[in-house]
Amino acid sequence: MERYIGLDAHAASCTLGIVGPSGRRLREQVVETDGEALVGVVRSVGGRRHLCIEEGELSGWLYELLKPHVAQIVVARAERKAGPKSDKIDAFEWAEKLRTNAIRTAVFKAPERYAALRELARAYRHVSKDLVRGKNRLKSLYRRRAIAVSGDEIYAEAHRESWLEQLPASALVAGKALHAQVDGLTALKKQVRGELLAEASRHAEMRLLQAIPGLGPIRVAQILPIVVTPHRFRNVRKFWAYCGLAVVMRTTSDWVQLADGRWGRAKVNKTRGLNHNRNPVLKSIFKGAAQTVIDSPRGSTVLRDKYQRLIDEGTKPNLAALTIARKIAAIVLRSWKEGTSYDEQAHRERMK
Repeated sequence: MERYIGLDAHAASCTLGIVGPSGRRLREQVVETDGEALVGVVRSVGGRRHLCIEEGELSGWLYELLKPHVAQIVVARAERKAGPKSDKIDAFEWAEKLRTNAIRTAVFKAPERYAALRELARAYRHVSKDLVRGKNRLKSLYRRRAIAVSGDEIYAEAHRESWLEQLPASALVAGKALHAQVDGLTALKKQVRGELLAEASRHAEMRLLQAIPGLGPIRVAQILPIVVTPHRFRNVRKFWAYCGLAVVMRTTSDWVQLADGRWGRAKVNKTRGLNHNRNPVLKSIFKGAAQTVIDSPRGSTVLRDKYQRLIDEGTKPNLAALTIARKIAAIVLRSWKEGTSYDEQAHRERMK
């Protein structure tokens, strides 16, 4: 007998709604957010168990914890809706959507693969952002006193005293604290970077993808735990959409009545843009890789020639850079799927 379970998870408690194959609500249960308790409740449900979890902070842990105890597990992205809302309503709604195969967006989860690399990549991104914020706060402190600040000299310990001497007594303690914060975060970023690269070097895909233009070790180390496997993307267009590089066209008032009374398509301006439902980290990586190729004189000749050709044909620089980012993403997907290193000459032949 099939049983469909919807799980609404929170930091302190989890609510489970269980329905049968006909849609009849069989049971609701509230349990503490504890691994042993959750496994016990799920295992107490008789029959063939199907579980749906809402995407959130706990979804990765729940997926890893409960997957061995159910026949099917799905992590679903929540959608905005009007009307009443509660833990009970949400739990039964996920169970019903799973039963009727009405889940619109399932989130890919593979916590057992690249687990350590995933956490290190996340930590590296967080520390990098904190360091940028710390540097901006430090420069802001000096600029509020009309002290001109530019470049990286202000962060160097060798010039520390000369900068602090320019601050009034009221801002001296704050200045020392912000300098100490930047020093600490700089050292921490270096440490996390070393650990990230050490963990990434254990994976064969690292060496394979590093040969692709614009992708250094840090970018590849972040791509691996996000994509996990290239085979979950049927084609490159699906991968572009996941990366936020899919071009979206929008029009309105498409049809007009012709002189003979028939309806025809109007010549209207199409609004172009990129899809918003995407992974922001991958989008940043591939756009950054494209800019690296464009700016570097030692970069891929093929891709730089393609960029220059687009500019010469009148394409706007931002759209030409987007084209290069899409091509780098396509190369990553193809190389990873086929297990072959990037070949500049072969890529040149493909682009003819």
